[in-house]
Amino acid sequence: MLAARPTIEPRRVPTADSVVVKEIYLSLQGESSHQGKLCTFVRLTGCHLRCAWCDSEFSFKGGQRLANAEVLRQVLETRSPMVEVTGGEPLLQPGVYPLMESFLDAGLIVLLETSGAIDVREVPKAVHKIVDLKTPSSKEHDRNDLRNFESMNERDELKFVIGSREDYDWSREMIRRHRLDARPFGLLFSTVFSSLAPVQLAEWIIADKLPVRFQLQQHKYLWEPNARGV
Repeated sequence: MLAARPTIEPRRVPTADSVVVKEIYLSLQGESSHQGKLCTFVRLTGCHLRCAWCDSEFSFKGGQRLANAEVLRQVLETRSPMVEVTGGEPLLQPGVYPLMESFLDAGLIVLLETSGAIDVREVPKAVHKIVDLKTPSSKEHDRNDLRNFESMNERDELKFVIGSREDYDWSREMIRRHRLDARPFGLLFSTVFSSLAPVQLAEWIIADKLPVRFQLQQHKYLWEPNARGV
């Protein structure tokens, strides 16, 4: 029998009507089960982690403070049915919560890419949460907030970015220990680009018959790996 899940008490999140935005652009969704779909990206400034293989360090500083209404206007101008809020770590900004609500109210499909080091229970339930679980090679795996497992639903996905055999074994053990394959959310395995050959990860998954979705960072194969705005 599954052990009873602990009750997570709601908390109050401060609200604001603006966010600091690094960039807004239209592209194709490069990751998750939504890969390949037209998507507008809203990248917010700032992150409290320093992952060893981070590919978005440019988002740590700078950007422009915009009213949420202005962000919504720019997103709607792209005429994409899907928007992803990303960073950096977007949940560091209180204004992101009402911003996501405004996207939902406008009838958009809303994705959130978050580090997994911040409690996601206050994210609107209709948002598709893509939550990282940092692996050892990130050097930030001790910052994972495992309470997030209890706040994720069938719309959501837990992403493991794997750069080595150690990362893979650690991830496989996390699935076993926390019975993640019995949870309602999906499981994603992808490689640290240029650190682990995708075919190697694919072969490990096949050998162990893991119940995960193998994925690539599609945008890094379509465009130059460090290209911005794609």
